[in-house]
Amino acid sequence: MFIVTRPQKQALDFAERLKSAGRDAIVFPLLDIAPLRDTAALRDALNRLKTFSLVAFVSPNAIDATFAHVADWPPEVPLAVMGEGSLQALARHGVMADRYQITRPHDRRRSDSQTLLEALDLDQLRSGKVLILRGETGRELLADALREAGAQVEQVAAYRRSAVELTLTRAAELSGLLDADSCWIITSSEALHILMRLVAQVDPQGGVVKIQRKVLYAPHPRIVEVARSLGFRTIRLTDAGDDGLFSALQSAT
Repeated sequence: MFIVTRPQKQALDFAERLKSAGRDAIVFPLLDIAPLRDTAALRDALNRLKTFSLVAFVSPNAIDATFAHVADWPPEVPLAVMGEGSLQALARHGVMADRYQITRPHDRRRSDSQTLLEALDLDQLRSGKVLILRGETGRELLADALREAGAQVEQVAAYRRSAVELTLTRAAELSGLLDADSCWIITSSEALHILMRLVAQVDPQGGVVKIQRKVLYAPHPRIVEVARSLGFRTIRLTDAGDDGLFSALQSAT
């Protein structure tokens, strides 16, 4: 049984894909994605799109949240994304490589700031303005590297990301999953830390040991490193993106 821990909508879509392939899948989101309470800063940045040399999106969530405020993307404004999921999100909004300049990592098995930086022409961005659209919090690697290369970087939140609330119903569900034969799909280090906190709340005596014995599937080496530091014993690194993750789960025994 696979436990899909992505935010609700993404988790439901991926769980249905697993079920269609004959796999048991349960949705147990660890992060909530919600619209911003105040979109003034986002709308201000989007009104200035044509002043940027590049607009980078950190995730599909950032894309979907942004395009709730954008009717037509200016073709002359280049975009950058970190993975296949974000490419698919852009395509849903009519933004594809045949009409727009989209930079993505050369290695499609990986999706992170470092691999995106390797694909960007940093010399061309020197003295240019770069807009990074992301959640209210996030890693600073991309912004710091671009600033070091000489770009003027503006980071703007497009959505809110927060830990799920541990209701009585969810606590009971988590307790049952800890006792079940389950494999956990973790797609962010933040989600993994949230899982550990929730487990410790639900079962202070033995919960952490139980979850450490579960098989973990993760699409990024950084998540694998965090999992090891938290005491997980069996961690499977998959290729990046939905297809890479799905392929690994499909062949799992």
